[in-house]
Amino acid sequence: MRRFIPNCITAMNLACGTAAIVCSFKGRVDIAFLLMLAAALFDFLDGLAARLLHSVSAMGRELDSLSDLVSFGLLPAMMLYNTARACMFGENILCWIPLLLAVFSGLRLAKFNVDERQRDAFLGLPTPACALLVGALCHYIACDPASFLAIWCAGPVFIPVLTLCLCALLVCEIPMFSMKFHRDDSATLKGKRLAFCFWMAAAAIICVAFRLPWSAAILLGFLFYIVKNIVYALLRI
Repeated sequence: MRRFIPNCITAMNLACGTAAIVCSFKGRVDIAFLLMLAAALFDFLDGLAARLLHSVSAMGRELDSLSDLVSFGLLPAMMLYNTARACMFGENILCWIPLLLAVFSGLRLAKFNVDERQRDAFLGLPTPACALLVGALCHYIACDPASFLAIWCAGPVFIPVLTLCLCALLVCEIPMFSMKFHRDDSATLKGKRLAFCFWMAAAAIICVAFRLPWSAAILLGFLFYIVKNIVYALLRI
């Protein structure tokens, strides 16, 4: 029973990701992004439940990676593909470039599974962070199709360059802090997490003050997460 509970939570992650892909192709970006957020919540809770119940298992790790590939690999690729098609007013070769996110997310997850250095932290951009950044961008554009971001996405440069940058970050060796809490976490790590939480709160206040779509707070938050980790890597903090 103890092993069943975390795996059941992980399965909910997979179910949310699968349903979100269907919603994305039906043009319901709003529901797709909410389901992505639900998948991210289940992804956080399954690991927490496994640690609390002392039921970490090899099957659980594999199921978690397979679920993440759907919810945080295939789903954001499909959302960005559909957004590119909508912004560019039709199908062209550039719309297919976001599908690389699914490929590089698979590489990222496979690397994570065999890399013993990534048990307490990450090397490269975590797939949930990448997915939430892309999902928030797609949701923002759907809510405000007249925004500057929608105009950028209609051009031939922004989406391909964004995709290639995210693909590179997924498989790079840049250390990135994890939000998985452990008793022996260092004060430096706790400080990094606290700064991220403060920035998320500030981003939410900015969205309310300027009447931006709520997904802008998540977009700003994970942009900050990426820049912050790159700066930490350069300064060796």
